[in-house]
Amino acid sequence: MRVSIVSASIGAGHDGAAAELARRLTADGHTVDRWDLLDLFPARAGRAASSLYHRLLDHAPWAYQRIYTGTERAGGAGPAARALLRTVQNRVLRALPADTGAVVSTYPGASHVLGRLRLAGELTIPALTYMTDFSVHPLWVARGIDQHLAVHEVPAAQARALGAAEVQVSGPVTDPRFRPPRDGERAAAREQFGLLSGVRYALLVAGSWGVGPVRQVAAEIRACGVAVPVVVCGRNQALARQLAADGIEHVHGWTDDMPNLMWACDVMVQNAGGLTSLEAFASGLPVVSYRCIPGHGAANPAALDEAGVALWIRDAAGLPAALEDLMEGRAGIRHRASGLSLFPADPALGPAAAIAGARLSAGRPAVSAPRPAPHAPGKPGAPARRPVVRLAATCAAATAVWASAVGTAVATGHHAPVLLRALEHRIDPDARNTSGPGGGSSRVRMP
Repeated sequence: MRVSIVSASIGAGHDGAAAELARRLTADGHTVDRWDLLDLFPARAGRAASSLYHRLLDHAPWAYQRIYTGTERAGGAGPAARALLRTVQNRVLRALPADTGAVVSTYPGASHVLGRLRLAGELTIPALTYMTDFSVHPLWVARGIDQHLAVHEVPAAQARALGAAEVQVSGPVTDPRFRPPRDGERAAAREQFGLLSGVRYALLVAGSWGVGPVRQVAAEIRACGVAVPVVVCGRNQALARQLAADGIEHVHGWTDDMPNLMWACDVMVQNAGGLTSLEAFASGLPVVSYRCIPGHGAANPAALDEAGVALWIRDAAGLPAALEDLMEGRAGIRHRASGLSLFPADPALGPAAAIAGARLSAGRPAVSAPRPAPHAPGKPGAPARRPVVRLAATCAAATAVWASAVGTAVATGHHAPVLLRALEHRIDPDARNTSGPGGGSSRVRMP
């Protein structure tokens, strides 16, 4: 069958899950189309939202935490976010090939779009959400979605409590390169990265954007004397330069060889609980959450701690003992085993199989015909001129409040003044406007 996957290049976690789902489905003989929701928004509103979310994490994390809490209390997206998502519904529907058998979202905003289309009867094929995180913000649960796939029973229980339909624990999706090292691979990995045998190393990660108090944590790890920090800065080149100036010896930018880097280290310190944590679990590398970023960065470590797969250290005094216990003590043995147990031994129990099963149980329905393009009165065949001013104002207002859980950048409308003040008073207007990684074509067809 043909499966469409809708993700968003905000950070790397949503796209990473989409890529691995696509690989597994393709290996099983299915045809996969991938779409980046950000590229389907009009007037580049999606890219602007991603840039704003990035700036908030860098310059006004307090504002992002306020938005996250507000959307959590409100139970999901507010009027401005819903207005912005409505602008992309028809574009998503038109993007789906006519013979699509199922559509999967790895991003909360996409789930809300698909759910609305399902409720309206315009999308007549199964729509599933693969929840990429261990914590479930209300935005992950969208009315109209047929099935929610969770990585563990902890997020599954959270989703059920929020009213999610048909929740199934299917396990994480990570690249198969992430696995425990075999004989000789650990020593070879250390040699590759210039790491010494007999020295203990702590891998410090901060997502593809390199956000959070990374310099402070690197300095604390070095000062405690338990392990030598090895820092991955993602695409944050400025952070890499700052760490080098701080005297941190092992600093890396964006790397495609994370499996070997994980094999070379003894423990991983992270601040958001995203895809990199799941990759560490698959590699048998124990994980500690420390000095986490706001919002989902605090919610995910709490859920990881509840699940018993990662320690959550809340103050500097507890860091040395936690690192020692994870590298040499019983906690390390216990957490390695718990992390590896997340991954089902039988592929028939994984998320790709659940997606294929949703198509079969739905009786092979077809995608509704896309709506014809609107035409201006009196001018047959000529596209109608949309109310540009109104559309621009809606996109601008919604984008100004687009931030929330799990890096989704969706928020309630009444927070717009707060964010506008944050941008005006807390963000340098001359700062470089960097967008999130993972750009490029919005559609990747996998034969």
